[in-house]
Amino acid sequence: MSPESKTDPRVLADLQSLASKAETLALRAQVCSAFRNFFTRRGYLEVETPFMVPGPAPEPYIDAIAAGGMFLHTSPELCMKRLLAAGYSRIFQISKCFRAGERGSLHIPEFTMLEWYRSGCNYRSLMNETEALICAVSDTVKADRRVVFSGKTIDLSSPWPRVSVKEAFSRHSTVPLEHAIREDLFDEIMVRDIEPRLGIEKPAFLYDYPASMAALARKSPTDPTVAERFELYIGGMELANGFSELTDPVEQETRFIEAETLRRNAGKPAYPKPVKFLEALAHMPEAAGIALGVDRLVMAFSNTTEIADVVTFTPEDL
Repeated sequence: MSPESKTDPRVLADLQSLASKAETLALRAQVCSAFRNFFTRRGYLEVETPFMVPGPAPEPYIDAIAAGGMFLHTSPELCMKRLLAAGYSRIFQISKCFRAGERGSLHIPEFTMLEWYRSGCNYRSLMNETEALICAVSDTVKADRRVVFSGKTIDLSSPWPRVSVKEAFSRHSTVPLEHAIREDLFDEIMVRDIEPRLGIEKPAFLYDYPASMAALARKSPTDPTVAERFELYIGGMELANGFSELTDPVEQETRFIEAETLRRNAGKPAYPKPVKFLEALAHMPEAAGIALGVDRLVMAFSNTTEIADVVTFTPEDL
């Protein structure tokens, strides 16, 4: 270190910024410890899967980062499902994930997700477990089951409301759900009209998404127009995405081909087919899985709307 750096205002400001995060980083560590305690008590095995994969699951609006002839995974999902197929019935992972071009108050190219998968259950059982998890984490890191987030006091105590996508469009959108899907307005209406109204007094589950909006989820056996998928919202912020798993490799490959077509039409590069995942899928039992944004949960517990406040370094800090 040069003598000048000891008095350089830029260096000192950078170190002060890092030091100012100490309380939030301690909270973050408590949250991750509470995750592990919760899942260990329930008989889950913590696993680690590779960050670098031959090809991610193709999704029209998510772009992977190329790395040394492979890709940094956008989610550990495909590898974790292969473990399910091999007979691991309850698994979880706290994992770094990577997505190109994501930067904003809620997004960062390198972020942390908690993912867990359980065989022998469906998305409704998983909603119950998600609620129990966050209540358990709150009991560990908070004095009570309340958080103040985005100017709202949110009660975390059970039970949490559950609203179907169809109900949400009926309540909050002037555009019917079918029209929104047909005219490719679904995401726009969700962001503008529906998401800001979810999870305001209590966390809320939004469930039964249109089948076309759930590439890896199982369709409802009673209504094939919807998929057994849900998202969890706190204070208008999406926190988690879960679903009953699709286990039909033929249907899954068809969906991947459709997603790749959308990517090509948008001028995006194609990904190699995840062959080993598709081969394993025929052996996967009935199961459900979920991805929960660790950074975003810490944001809710620390009352900040900026993801930069809850991570040690942002890309701009490096």
